[in-house]
Amino acid sequence: MAHPSQLGFQDAASPLMEELLHFHDHALMVMFLISTFVLYIIVAMVSTKLTNKFILDSQEIEIIWTVLPAAILILIALPSLRILYLMDEINDPHLTIKAVGHQWYWSYEYTDYADLGFDSYMVPTQDLSPGQFRLLEVDHRMVVPTESPIRMLISAEDVLHSWAVPALGIKMDAVPGRLNQTAFILARPGVFYGQCSEICGANHSFMPIVIEAIPFENFESWSCTLLLDS
Repeated sequence: MAHPSQLGFQDAASPLMEELLHFHDHALMVMFLISTFVLYIIVAMVSTKLTNKFILDSQEIEIIWTVLPAAILILIALPSLRILYLMDEINDPHLTIKAVGHQWYWSYEYTDYADLGFDSYMVPTQDLSPGQFRLLEVDHRMVVPTESPIRMLISAEDVLHSWAVPALGIKMDAVPGRLNQTAFILARPGVFYGQCSEICGANHSFMPIVIEAIPFENFESWSCTLLLDS
């Protein structure tokens, strides 16, 4: 999760987020190189005493400042397009979960299990246990198995919401009357926090998302226990 004075992104918990972090670093280096070059040109032009009042045009410079930016854009666009296609890939998911946004909480339905579903409300500040995070902890976490492709079906019941978990590189709008789809694979066990990222009303900041990733064997035990209790 995020921490105070953090400058970069959260640590990647999925292969997709790792790709996004690599692309961010790639684009940032390109930006640094361009900024350094432009700064050098500005300083050189301001500080030089060489002038030529009779220059009207320069074909070589025109070619350079047309071809070079085009090459840089291609250098950035190709990895970006690759990641866009990776984000759309959903091949044989092991589990499908439907997340529905409400004012102001999330509900989850495990569509592969007939009766497995629950509402997920934020834990009020006065009810937090030691070590839990204010405005981020919920009473029922969305539990998923690690190293398994998970498909998310995301919708809303009333107004626009957005299901976002930064550590997974996921942000998908929840639109009333429409099912949006995304997928992820959790590479390691852990607890990952997110929040609604679409202004949805007075309590918009009080509907967090908590994903708990556990090994597949433990997930089967958890799901069986929950089904028996229901």
